[in-house]
Amino acid sequence: MLEIRHLKTLHALRETDSLVEAAERLHLTQSALSHQFKELEERLGLQLFVRKTRPVRFTSAGLRLLQLADLMLPQLRSAERDLARLAGGTAGRLHMAIECHSCFQWLMPTIDQFRDAWPEVELDLASGFSFAPLPALARGDLDLVVTSDPLELPGITYVPLFTYEALLAVANQHPLAARPYVRPEDLASETLITYPVERDRLDIFTRFLEPADIEPAQVRTSELTVMMMQLVASGRGVCCLPNWALHEYSSRGYVTAKRLGDKGLFATLYAGIRADMLDSPFMRDFLLTAKDTSFATLEGVSAAPKGR
Repeated sequence: MLEIRHLKTLHALRETDSLVEAAERLHLTQSALSHQFKELEERLGLQLFVRKTRPVRFTSAGLRLLQLADLMLPQLRSAERDLARLAGGTAGRLHMAIECHSCFQWLMPTIDQFRDAWPEVELDLASGFSFAPLPALARGDLDLVVTSDPLELPGITYVPLFTYEALLAVANQHPLAARPYVRPEDLASETLITYPVERDRLDIFTRFLEPADIEPAQVRTSELTVMMMQLVASGRGVCCLPNWALHEYSSRGYVTAKRLGDKGLFATLYAGIRADMLDSPFMRDFLLTAKDTSFATLEGVSAAPKGR
């Protein structure tokens, strides 16, 4: 009567709080997901959640199945991992680089889980800001690169991890805090605080300011997110961060987060991998762990379109 897919769909609905986002995460249409829930409810003779409520309100039956999902799904992942180890061996190398200052927030827990599950795999991690990591990936010096700026390179595949929105952090008393969204021309008189990387790797320049031919009054850099937030809160400038990195500060009223443009500025984070590594059992497990960790811990991320 019950199937693993039913537990996965309920788990996704609880995490996303939305039928639309749950369907995207499971790579289903919303109608297919709704049909799956309706079919299960008819089979059980019980309603699992209250429709058209936000946040989603689960019934007693739905909560009971979620308890089962919390118990069974981790065991299923563990069994799948064990079978992959038996089938493909356990040794290997995973040297990775990161082109994202804010990504350490979810990558470190991912690496911790992966290390426990695959102790024989040689792990190494480098920041990708002092060298060109994607060409190094193509040469075989690296095995994985986390990036939001994929380059077309022979033999390199990009697996989407999640989609996020870039937001502008401003001081609570800043005039822009009262605006519904920020326009490029609003930043012409502002000090823009960024991480110390080239402009062509920052969406705030390449996809927001430069298309409008706008230059901020001044650009200031900082290595640390917490220092950037301190400067913004003190009225020393504004900065652009992924929604998940900014949520920690905006949710407690430290700064105000504003949308960039009336439709927002969205980007997708990818794992760049050599095609010959895609079928490696430990690589597949790392990607699954990264997605699970990011969806479970990051605020405002959503399932990305399928790979390129």
